[in-house]
Amino acid sequence: MPTSTARTLKGPRRVVRRSARRSPSPHWQFLRGFLKHPVMVGSIIPSSRILIERMLEPVDWENTKLFVEYGPGVGTFTRPILDKMGEGATLIAIDTNPEFIKFLEKSMDDPRLAAVTGSAADVEKIVAEHGFEKADYVLSGIPFSTLPPGIGEDIARATSQVIRPGGAFLVYQFSSKVFDFIEPWFNRIERAFEWINVPPARLFWAHKDGAD
Repeated sequence: MPTSTARTLKGPRRVVRRSARRSPSPHWQFLRGFLKHPVMVGSIIPSSRILIERMLEPVDWENTKLFVEYGPGVGTFTRPILDKMGEGATLIAIDTNPEFIKFLEKSMDDPRLAAVTGSAADVEKIVAEHGFEKADYVLSGIPFSTLPPGIGEDIARATSQVIRPGGAFLVYQFSSKVFDFIEPWFNRIERAFEWINVPPARLFWAHKDGAD
């Protein structure tokens, strides 16, 4: 084969390989986010499918109009939530890392998803800006035990205010410290432990009962 022909054939292959290398995979994006913001990401490995299903089990999907997720990362929970949500529902995903938000916007073409760069402490304002008064459920994997002083309290208070009566705050953590933050604000808190995850996780379902 002539040298020029060989080069012509190799050229497109090089372009494809380089393009593939530039395309961020969820696992690489997650690792990159952990290395840049280990305090906010909390774990180097995304949550297991078993943890995801167990965490979302109590959700009444038929009556869910607004679901809020704190710290979506690369969408480990975001995708299953969208799969379970109704067509008319909305998912607001809030993350302080703009790279994660850009990744979600590029990798998930779903009109029900609103990816927002911001703080969970501002959830009431963010929910209002999207035309809602209350959320049915809020999910969080933010590591409360490593948050700066005062932030955990602010997030817990704001979350309790934004969830409708009958809704719940769903939290998965690698420390039990979050209980101290959410206990003052919710009527009833269920707890569990999931071994099939790396690392094993503590699960909390904080329910808001009764009227405001």
